[in-house]
Parts: sequence; C-alpha cells; structure tokens
Amino acid sequence: MIQRIQTVYLLLVVIALIITLCMPAGYFVGGSEAEVYPFMPLGIQLADGSVQSTWGLFGILLLGVIVAGCTIFLFRNRKLQMRTTVFNSLLLIGYYVALAAFVYAVKGESTFTFQIGWASCLPLVSVILNYLAFRAIRKDDRMVRDAYRLR
Repeated sequence: MIQRIQTVYLLLVVIALIITLCMPAGYFVGGSEAEVYPFMPLGIQLADGSVQSTWGLFGILLLGVIVAGCTIFLFRNRKLQMRTTVFNSLLLIGYYVALAAFVYAVKGESTFTFQIGWASCLPLVSVILNYLAFRAIRKDDRMVRDAYRLR
C-alpha cells in the first residue's frame, strides 16, 4: 500500500489539511497595526469581544482529512478511490468559497482589511496533490486492465 505513489500524495493531503486546521487562514487588521485578529477555522474574536463562529470551515477541512484518510485504504477498489479523490478536490474548492463568504460576512461594514495567511494556500496544494493521486490511480487501473487483457 505505501509503495504506491498515490498513497504518498494522499498522505501529504492529510498532513496539509491538518496543518490548515491548526493555523490561521488569515488576519483581520484594524486601522492601526496593533489591531490584528487571527481568522482561525473555528472562529474569530472580534474587536468588540464577540466571537464569530466559522465552524463551517473547520467542518469542511475535517471532512477533507477524513475523506483523504479513507481514500488511502480504498486501494482494492480503484474506481471508488478515484471518485473519492475527485470529491475531496471539489470539497476543498468549496472551502475557498466558504472562506470568501465568511470573510465577507465578518468584514461587513467595518474598516478592517483582510490579509490572507500562508495556511490558506495549503488546500490548493491539496487539490494539486489530489490531482496527482488521481492520475496515479488511473494509471494503476489501466495497467491492471491491460494485464487482464494479456491473459
């Protein structure tokens, strides 16, 4: 199982998404540079002390980790493995849509500016790794079908 390159790609997806879960997706910066509020996947504490929950982002990332982790163990069913890899990529694209919606909702009428954090790039890296895993799974599937044809 670990000898297959797609397992390495999917394991890197899991690691990247776990790092994204723990790191801020960006920062809201106020009028002065002293006002910096980290935008975490679970929520953000605003200037007035209220907490804006962004659990949807956390849920999407956690589901992405679970799907990628389960996809590693589907090595006997390559068709299902390809489908779950595509599903995970679509889920991570949905993460960016949800991130934009949450940033827009939190920013609202305030004068804060949003600075994107480096952890926000990791889901995009995960989409690329999912694509590489998909190609490797498809290559394995073709190789197995060709071997059956030769028998």
